Parts: sequence; C-alpha cells; structure tokens
Amino acid sequence: MTFAIELNQLSKSYGDVNAVQNLHLEIPYGTLCGFLGPNGAGKSTTIRMIMSIIHGDSGTVRVLGTTAINAKDQIGYLPEERGVYRKMKVGAFIEYIAHLKGMRGSSLKTKIEEWLNRIELPDVKNKKCEELSKGMQQKIQFLAAIIHEPELIILDEPFSGLDPVNAKIIGKIIDELHHEGRTILFSTH
Repeated sequence: MTFAIELNQLSKSYGDVNAVQNLHLEIPYGTLCGFLGPNGAGKSTTIRMIMSIIHGDSGTVRVLGTTAINAKDQIGYLPEERGVYRKMKVGAFIEYIAHLKGMRGSSLKTKIEEWLNRIELPDVKNKKCEELSKGMQQKIQFLAAIIHEPELIILDEPFSGLDPVNAKIIGKIIDELHHEGRTILFSTH
C-alpha cells in the first residue's frame, strides 16, 4: 500500500516542551483524516512539519512519495493563521494563487466564478479582500487552497471562526472533494 503522508518517529520540541513525540502515522491515498485534540496538542506543529514549514528534531516525513516542497503543486494548504492580500481584489487574488500553482488559460476566470458561486460568494470577485468579513475571507482562502484541484488537501482548523451555515458549506465541499478521491487531512479541536 502506498501512502499520501508517512510520518515515522517524528518528534519536535520547543525548549522543554515536547510538542510532538515519536509520532508514527500513515495516511493512505484517498483518505479523509482528522487530527482531533485541544489547543497545544501538537496538531498544527505536525501539519507544519508535514508541509516542511518547520523541521522535526528527529524522524522522517514523506508527502506524496517525496517532500511537501517537491510536491507543492499537488498540495492545497489552508494554514491556521489566515491571510489574504488585503488590497487585492478577490478574483485577482485567487487567480494569482492559481498561477503560483501552475494554472493558466482562459478557463481559469470561469472556474473562479463557478467556485465563488459554490462557496456562496457570487458577487465579491471585484471587491478588495479587505472589504470582506473575516468569515468571507476565510472562505476565499479555502478556495485559494483548492482551486488547483490538488491531490492532497491539508486544512488546519478550517471551521474556526465560521458560522454554522458557512461551516456546512465548507464541510460539504470537503466531503465532495473526498468522494472525488482526494486525500484530505484536517485538524480541529
């Protein structure tokens, strides 16, 4: 069996605090997997090590058979710390992120409009990101993480700060992406 994510004896400490200790985890392709635990349990630290944002003190990490850096165009990542380019218009922001992931072509603008409709933000394409509410910005950043149809989707606290209606919209899309065969890892408390 091949795995989308393989962690072997992964550990990370911050001074005297063991954030992650000897974690062994194998996530098969096509799996929907959740990290559950309270704040401080090591969920975000583990995700950051998977994404090669930080490195473990010991152990190994393999993502899609290599490293997250080598597989970056096949990964969609929604970090715990949200952020959009506040002065950019929403459509331009999503298009920019899609370009970073290798997407080009005349159909991209149509795809962005279709996705904005799916996340129930049909009229924001020409608004600046800073004009949107926090929840709307979060939905835009979620869209930016999945617009390039990644093989692996990693979502750190994707429902944090969303009202129940918007959490349901995002949850439904996550479920649809999983049923399309994508591997999804998310964290939540």
